[in-house]
Amino acid sequence: MKIKKSIPRKTFLAANTCFLLATGLICLLPFVNLLAISLSSQEAVGLGEVTFWPKDFTVSSYSFIIDNTIFIRTFMNSVVRVLLGVSINLVLIVLTAYPLSRSKEQFTARNAYSWFFVVTILFSGGMIPTFMVVRYTGLMNTIWSLVLPTALPVFSMLVVMNFLRALPKELEEAAFIDGASHIQTLFRIILPVLKPSLATVALFSIVTHWNAWFDGMLYMNRAESQPLQTYLRTIIINPGVFFSNNTVTADVVEILRQISPRTIRSAQLLIATIPMLLAYPFLQKHFTSGLVMGSVKG
Repeated sequence: MKIKKSIPRKTFLAANTCFLLATGLICLLPFVNLLAISLSSQEAVGLGEVTFWPKDFTVSSYSFIIDNTIFIRTFMNSVVRVLLGVSINLVLIVLTAYPLSRSKEQFTARNAYSWFFVVTILFSGGMIPTFMVVRYTGLMNTIWSLVLPTALPVFSMLVVMNFLRALPKELEEAAFIDGASHIQTLFRIILPVLKPSLATVALFSIVTHWNAWFDGMLYMNRAESQPLQTYLRTIIINPGVFFSNNTVTADVVEILRQISPRTIRSAQLLIATIPMLLAYPFLQKHFTSGLVMGSVKG
């Protein structure tokens, strides 16, 4: 049966639609401005004539970026970091959340271990002790210095743990009756059901690793070893670093006549957002269900 909408209901829906459209435009317009600047000439950008549409269209900034070996290397460093870091996060989250989701009869020390992990959310050793650990374990200037200090995100582990506690106990009991061990139950019964929750925490980990820049500044002494966000932060604060790290040839000089540091930065920032824009639609459908289910205690 079709429900007839009242005038107050229609007014609310119209106002809500306008509000959401306005919010979406506010979020979208900065990216449109970046795109327009990255595709405009040096003169147009310098005169402030570019808003949301390119002027004196040129792709010289993107050509220059493709030839910039340091940008490509830092981009690949971030890709490797995300793949390695997210894999380590998911493995440790599952291996930690599963035993902590058991009952006290099955795991008598559950509460002690749970509080051990929860305390790390409230208190940490701090930047200097963490730096000393990374340095004296020989992890400086390696990819491991970026992924091992955050190998187990406790908040994500708690989300998965609460998701596991909400699962029907009959799933595991049926597996145990058939002779399955805890390892077999985890990988054959639990993991397939965990997909929404794992997709949610995977999205958290992807965004965290991709956007992280401070640890790259602390643990990486060479520009070519840094993740992309650390490199972008450096050239935004000090644009001269970008040009000092590139070999100046006749072709480069010709391109530099058509572009400016601002157009290059805009192109790089836009490229840096593309992986997140590509990854989010594949995980978004699991986001709400995984987060809601993982927030309910069983």
